[in-house]
Amino acid sequence: MSERALHFLKALIERHIRDGQPVGSRTLAKDAGLDLSPATVRNVMADLEDMGLVSSPHTSAGRVPTVSGYRLFIDSLLTVSPLAETDVAALRSSFVTTEDAPGNPKGLVETASRLLSGVTHLAGLVMVPRHEREVFRQIEFVALSGTRVLAILVTSEGEVHNRVILTEKPCPPARLVQAGNLLTEMFTGRDMREVRRRLMDDLKRTHRNLDELMMRALSMAQQVVESAEHKDDLLIAGQTNLMEFEELASIERLRSLFDAFNEKRQILDLLDRCIAADGVQIFVGYESGYALLDNCSLVTTTYRVEDQVLGVLGVIGPTRMDYQRVIPVVDVTAKLLAAALRQQ
Repeated sequence: MSERALHFLKALIERHIRDGQPVGSRTLAKDAGLDLSPATVRNVMADLEDMGLVSSPHTSAGRVPTVSGYRLFIDSLLTVSPLAETDVAALRSSFVTTEDAPGNPKGLVETASRLLSGVTHLAGLVMVPRHEREVFRQIEFVALSGTRVLAILVTSEGEVHNRVILTEKPCPPARLVQAGNLLTEMFTGRDMREVRRRLMDDLKRTHRNLDELMMRALSMAQQVVESAEHKDDLLIAGQTNLMEFEELASIERLRSLFDAFNEKRQILDLLDRCIAADGVQIFVGYESGYALLDNCSLVTTTYRVEDQVLGVLGVIGPTRMDYQRVIPVVDVTAKLLAAALRQQ
């Protein structure tokens, strides 16, 4: 792609981020600061559209960025500057003055989610530190009458979760005991969210070495783990900020988003995918894999103490969010939360 085309794409995206409207040729030529004829500008715009980087809404002659356009912008054209020291100091003071911080990591996490939403005017999310979450201890399967199986899950907090599950055909009691022992050996001491993620991954793969009953045991374990999962693993603040963006403000779209914020599982799944990543992760539109976030972007990073990842935090907003501002805010908030937790 030519330097001129890249220059135009950058100018178009920056303008669209500012006002949320399709960008026309005249506006783009002015923003780009180039003395070019309208025909030349239209030709460049057409080239960008052919490359799938911009698209034309049916109701407008202007163009808007596509997910591919945003991805190129974020990866190659965006310049991110560190936050001003005054901004960092203001964020730091919020953690210092958190009334319920001493001995209460949950208070610090709540502060972080409120800061993220307040500073970015988006929805702030923070996954609760791993050591604050339940840990898998034991699972048992007990054959009941017919094709019913009782799954019993015990966590490190001593909580017992029961679920009756219907299977396609009766399961031999001895094999159920064997399956429970094997899964207990595999998952004892692991975070419940990690257990659920691994169960999902195992069920998606082809298991040539697992017989039919073991596959059913994995499915039953996944069901009881999901029913035992705590929604308190994720704190969200500022959901109503998203109502300010026209592209997210339809009743149907807001209902889907708020249902996801309330149910939390899909968002937690997405944050789980970020745990092993270094630095800031950005999902634009359909890159998240969830249709309800097709018009949104998610910017995340991990927070860690002594090289141990404790969780993930970030923001959700429209794809036209101000990445130049949001990225350093997310990064600094993660470092400040980690520093505050280190002092606990």
